[in-house]
Amino acid sequence: MALDFIVQNAQVFLLVFVRVLAIIELAPVISSVGIPQIAKVGLAFFASVVVFPGVMQAGYPIPQSPLEYALLVVGEAMIGVIISFFLVLIYSAFLAVGEFFSVQTGFGFTQTLDALAQVEIPIEGQFINIIAMYVFIAVGGFQKLFLLGIGEGFEKVRAVDLVLHRNDLLPMVLGSLGVLFQTALVMSLPVVGTLLLVSIGMGLLGKAAPQMNLLMMGFPIAITVSFVVLFLITPFMVDSIALVVQKSFDTIGRLLTMLQGAKP
Repeated sequence: MALDFIVQNAQVFLLVFVRVLAIIELAPVISSVGIPQIAKVGLAFFASVVVFPGVMQAGYPIPQSPLEYALLVVGEAMIGVIISFFLVLIYSAFLAVGEFFSVQTGFGFTQTLDALAQVEIPIEGQFINIIAMYVFIAVGGFQKLFLLGIGEGFEKVRAVDLVLHRNDLLPMVLGSLGVLFQTALVMSLPVVGTLLLVSIGMGLLGKAAPQMNLLMMGFPIAITVSFVVLFLITPFMVDSIALVVQKSFDTIGRLLTMLQGAKP
């Protein structure tokens, strides 16, 4: 009976499925190439089946023109991309933190393949990225993604709302990019600031004792200090990552509320 209901309203179900699939294809962790594509499509299908009755109950007018319907499909896909974009910013911030760490410690040349993002990142960036992945799972990131991004998303936002409120969408995205750099800089300040003091101290030591080979001593000292500081701040970093994850979902909530306010 449920399958017959979906077939009878296939046009609406396709719109739901496109948005959910876009979210799953780009969301952190589950977008990894290590997860089979058929599993992602299956998850998107079952999630669409769950929210589909609510969408039909609220009503979703379907235009008669094929071109207008195609634009609706593109709009729903864009909503999914935008929702996932704010979550992807989290991992981009953590990658930036790893870059800051690696440049200061001299590990910028040690690149490893990130299996999730399929890009090469420094070793310390990989370490922070793994911590972020576990924290995202521990704080219920997947539950919030499906409840807020998919469940409430269909209650508040339709594809037409992107057009009605497009002028306010770009400033929010640009502001999120600024917050990305700010978050990465703040999280990297303990290590970067400590290594800056080490560099100043090594410079003063070089003036006081020119016969010392600071080039050979500088790298081991910087690496040791960075590891010690990273070990000490890891518990606080976990709390910071959890806070950043929560802020990203808060941003998604504000985005949905903003687009909801655009409805006539």
